[in-house]
Amino acid sequence: QVQLVESGGGSVQAGGSLRLSCVASGYTYSWSCMGWFRQAPGKEREGVATIYTSPGRTYYADSVKGRFTISRDNAKNTLYLQMNSLKPEDTAVYYCAAERVASEGWCAGLRPTLYYWGQGTQVTVSS
Repeated sequence: QVQLVESGGGSVQAGGSLRLSCVASGYTYSWSCMGWFRQAPGKEREGVATIYTSPGRTYYADSVKGRFTISRDNAKNTLYLQMNSLKPEDTAVYYCAAERVASEGWCAGLRPTLYYWGQGTQVTVSS
């Protein structure tokens, strides 16, 4: 049974940093596409960043480019999102997601249509 478990959310002031982690279990092979998505109250879920398995190319929403960094540790089956220079508009529930087989073009699209999802972790940024 595949499980994705996020951690690392919390409350910070604007300009601060957080690092989210997502541990994946129940799948012994390498995920084609993994990513972070977020959903703020009253808004649709949106893509934040994705990483394609090989050669590990990364893709970001324009709103987070230069501030957020997605990475993965295959040995630990863990996906990370380093978030720096946080803004109040980054406040949302952040979700980890993964897809077993996907094309790089699809992964780069940041669409929130990956198959497996975590339960989410709240990030709150105060001004």
